[in-house]
Amino acid sequence: MELEPLYRIQVNCPCCGSTFSTSRVRQSFKRALRTDTDFCGHYREGANPDYYVVRVCPICGYASTENSMAQLSNRQKEAYYNEVGKRWTSRDYGGERNNAQALDSYKLALMTCQAVGESDRLIAGILHHLAWLYRETGQEEQERKFLRFALDAYVQVYEEGEHTSSDARLMYLIGELNRRVGERNEAVRWFTRVIHDERIVDSAMIRACREQWQLIREEMHEEGALSNG
Repeated sequence: MELEPLYRIQVNCPCCGSTFSTSRVRQSFKRALRTDTDFCGHYREGANPDYYVVRVCPICGYASTENSMAQLSNRQKEAYYNEVGKRWTSRDYGGERNNAQALDSYKLALMTCQAVGESDRLIAGILHHLAWLYRETGQEEQERKFLRFALDAYVQVYEEGEHTSSDARLMYLIGELNRRVGERNEAVRWFTRVIHDERIVDSAMIRACREQWQLIREEMHEEGALSNG
């Protein structure tokens, strides 16, 4: 019998306390066909693990991830119900999801995070995943909008110190998202910081910054040649 890509796990809702099941992609199916320079993975049909990051409680609609708060205060629960939960109509995201259902789950997670005061880093990741989902279906305007939202959130994470002094991956992402939204000078500034910061020893991120910096130089050279031609 051929193994199915999905399996079910049981989750306890941190808001209403209900137990519900949600799907995950088996580890053996998680190998990406290719990965973009901002870490967006492209997978074979029916096995995109990004679709199943968010767990949605069918009872109260509370949407969380493995990195969300495990417990909520009464004040946080009240804030969630007032801002999100009172508009929830019961539905089940526990089975196989398509792109549209994945988008819905991430948007629910974004509203949930904002209501209860989750970390800036978690919110940044959700915004970035939303951009990836729009990229998958070729919705470039929406992708770019959420890339900008994610970029602003990552910069806030960096500036508020939710990182180590040498978080090269975060700095690289800020540079790469700047590049993708057309802010080349700002992208180069962040790539350069990674390359020249002696505290950073992450050779993979240093190499990636050099490659993207070189890509920007080549793009600008080609554009200059075209404008002069």
